[in-house]
Amino acid sequence: MRQLSKTSRRSFLKKSGIATVGFMGLYQFVQPNALANTINAKAGYGALLPDPEGILNLPKGFSYKIISKMGLEMSDGLLTPGSPDGMGTFKGENGKVLIVRNHEISPDDLEKGAFGKKNERFKNVSADLLYETGKGQLPGLGGTTTLVYNPQTGEVEDEFLSLAGTIRNCAGGITPWNSWLTCEESTVKTGSYDGRLDLNHGYVFEVNAAADKKLNKAIPIKEMGRFNHEAVAVDPKTSIVYLTEDRGDGLFYRFIPNEPGKLYNGGKLQALAITGEKSRDTRNWSDLDTPKFKKNQPYKVTWIDLEDIDAPEDDLRHRGFEQGAACFARGEGIWFGDGELYFACTNGGEIAAGQVFRYTPGVSEGKANESTSPGTLELFAEPNDKEILKSCDNVAIAPWGDLLLCEDDKHPFVVGITPKGEYYKLAENVGYRTEFAGGVFSPDGSTYFVNIQGAGLTLAITGPWGQRA
Repeated sequence: MRQLSKTSRRSFLKKSGIATVGFMGLYQFVQPNALANTINAKAGYGALLPDPEGILNLPKGFSYKIISKMGLEMSDGLLTPGSPDGMGTFKGENGKVLIVRNHEISPDDLEKGAFGKKNERFKNVSADLLYETGKGQLPGLGGTTTLVYNPQTGEVEDEFLSLAGTIRNCAGGITPWNSWLTCEESTVKTGSYDGRLDLNHGYVFEVNAAADKKLNKAIPIKEMGRFNHEAVAVDPKTSIVYLTEDRGDGLFYRFIPNEPGKLYNGGKLQALAITGEKSRDTRNWSDLDTPKFKKNQPYKVTWIDLEDIDAPEDDLRHRGFEQGAACFARGEGIWFGDGELYFACTNGGEIAAGQVFRYTPGVSEGKANESTSPGTLELFAEPNDKEILKSCDNVAIAPWGDLLLCEDDKHPFVVGITPKGEYYKLAENVGYRTEFAGGVFSPDGSTYFVNIQGAGLTLAITGPWGQRA
């Protein structure tokens, strides 16, 4: 068992802005035979109680508030977009919380867009700031909104469009320099939608976390590759960006920037490979005749340089796999902890119900001598029981060390895993047959924000986080 030193715990708390709860550290998660494949209400906060409003079941002492709803007018005169997905939180002024939120919307899904059912409000924004205007007829309706949340009142004080002209912004990730990276889960090309699209899609964009009510100019970070992006996580020590791909045969990538914190200044895109095992299949599907990827076993990795990363034929993953990269079953949410990161694969595992991997960067990660002490990849969780976990998607690490997973299902839960490896249910969506998305804590750890995607709702959950059942 590996434990964090008191020094590293204090360092994490300082970086996180969390001073009330001791960080247990996810290093304690994976140890032989430790993952108990059962739900234990006492491991979390107790049984989920029926919600009188019929929306969200929570443990005793917890409550929620709907803080944003699709279709309502925002501070900038536009409409709150639908299909909210990945989110990041940042410290604002005077104790406020800035929430940057993705919207997984296609260009023709006008009812969910910020510009109205006929794009009638499109004229109210500067088209020069959008990535895709669709010849002025079909602008990209994905992008991000920014919310200014007051934890003292539980109210959103401002809400505005902060990135526009992109398509199906699924998840993303926070950066150490207070910005949000938002990812297009789409590879549609110029000329799509009956010739109305002007540009290729499938990129990562950067959004400043600010309360200025400004629309950021949407500029793709093309050197991060063009593929069906899902989420990213940034190592605060190196500025290396790790990226997941939402494909059944997707790869796991890293982007080494030429200049730390300056992602638009270029860099190198690589794909993860298992040392000594060319083109390793990690999916563990029962109908595969490939070796099983074992739980709790650290596999040493190497990284493969990728070419032609703009991939006009959306074949980057195929070429990377042929070069020897490992493949994964729909890489989804990813989150960086204290020296390691976790990412979910929605339909990995023997019954295709989901996997969670842990990647630990090497001592010299991304440097010429990294092969002397390479990073390692472990299969952290694969319960193969849908009563425990199904279709895990967005991932967040709680300030005290639990891993929280949003399920992408018509009857979803937010599932927690403790540092002892016990599973529990934190929340149950009983009001809408649609997934949870974007679960993330406020910087001080007092509030857990989560979306009910199909309903277009963003909720703030509070309660006795430090008190186990």
